[in-house]
Amino acid sequence: MNISRRRLLNSLTAALCAPAAAFAQAPQGGPIKIALIEGLSGPFANAGEAVYRNLLWAVERVNARGGVKLPEAAGGHRPLQLDRYDNKGQNEEALSALRSAIDDGAQIVMQGNSSAVAAALIDAINKNNEREPDKQVIFLNYSAVDPILTNEKCSFWHFRFDAHADMRMAALMQVIKDDKSLRRVYLIGQDYSFGQAVLREARRQLGVQRPDVQIVGDELHPMGRIKDFMPYLTKIKSSGAQAVITGNWGNDLTLLVKAAKEVGFDGKFYTFYGNALGAPAAIGEAGVGKVVAVADWLPNVQGSSSEAFYQAFRQRFPKPADDYVQMRMQLMMQALAQAIEKAGTTHPVAVANQLERARVSLGGQTGAMRALDHQFQQPLVVGVMERQGTPGVKFDVEGSGYGFRVIRQISAAQAEQPTTCRMARPS
Repeated sequence: MNISRRRLLNSLTAALCAPAAAFAQAPQGGPIKIALIEGLSGPFANAGEAVYRNLLWAVERVNARGGVKLPEAAGGHRPLQLDRYDNKGQNEEALSALRSAIDDGAQIVMQGNSSAVAAALIDAINKNNEREPDKQVIFLNYSAVDPILTNEKCSFWHFRFDAHADMRMAALMQVIKDDKSLRRVYLIGQDYSFGQAVLREARRQLGVQRPDVQIVGDELHPMGRIKDFMPYLTKIKSSGAQAVITGNWGNDLTLLVKAAKEVGFDGKFYTFYGNALGAPAAIGEAGVGKVVAVADWLPNVQGSSSEAFYQAFRQRFPKPADDYVQMRMQLMMQALAQAIEKAGTTHPVAVANQLERARVSLGGQTGAMRALDHQFQQPLVVGVMERQGTPGVKFDVEGSGYGFRVIRQISAAQAEQPTTCRMARPS
């Protein structure tokens, strides 16, 4: 690395890692409360804790620069405060947590690990904000990707910062359509709204992009309750499938790929989340060149800004097991801080009106909110699992020795999908 590039990386990393203590010079008003309503116990607790680390780092970086700058009448500089509410992965627990968060003074709600929970929160927030205008809240969604949430169920109060399932599938299809050796594919997913949406869209897009590919299996399984995927992988192997398409996440993905390794399934996995939360370590050597993942960003995206961003996160969370950084969550917090400052108030209607116009950049990644349906528009990347140290794989995942080499980059314009949203807005 030449001296000028090293200096640039060092300066970028220092800026991203500015200590939270720097905020102590600036605060004036009380904290702006953010409620994280997520599964922090149960079968997907690891995913919930990974989210918390990402959001905590994002909050720390906003607070390190002095918090959110507001007029004196609105409290002047105010820190962000991230409060945890465990929904245990259940709708009713999430609704109970929402009530508690509102009673505790939260004006921002964040959730993402489960589209079913997100749908329940959208309905509850719509009702709350209509009935209790003095207790309105905004919902920022970082990973609940059922397309219905920004289509039929779109809401003025809901903003999604992840690419939805149809967008992700379209990105994967750009790779699948070029795989001329692929003739037979197996579809498997979690039996809830998101998993169903993934398989439905996989069937549709295969029919359009690769009508020559035969779907030899199409199966949904209970979410978070399967401890042994061996029977499923035995069926997949015996079907003659050359590849699996899945939207599985968390332990349902990890156990799925572990079973594939155990039964000797030699096909590819086209995944939404194969790059994180234990999957690369579980697959091991068998996944090299075979596990494909789509994401908004990957650690091995080329560029000094991207590298500095990733290095800063690893400095903040140095344990290999904690290495699960999500660019979109950082952009989401940047967008929130920007919207509050431009609104000059924390009033949810004013902040939502500014969030509709949000455009933010970090680590070389730029995204913008689409006002029509509150679906964030950003570039996507597709990567394939390789050994760390091979060309294009400087960084591994969770200390596994395996990372993802970027094989396709999709611009925000290419990733954009139409919407059926007919949004009702406050008068």
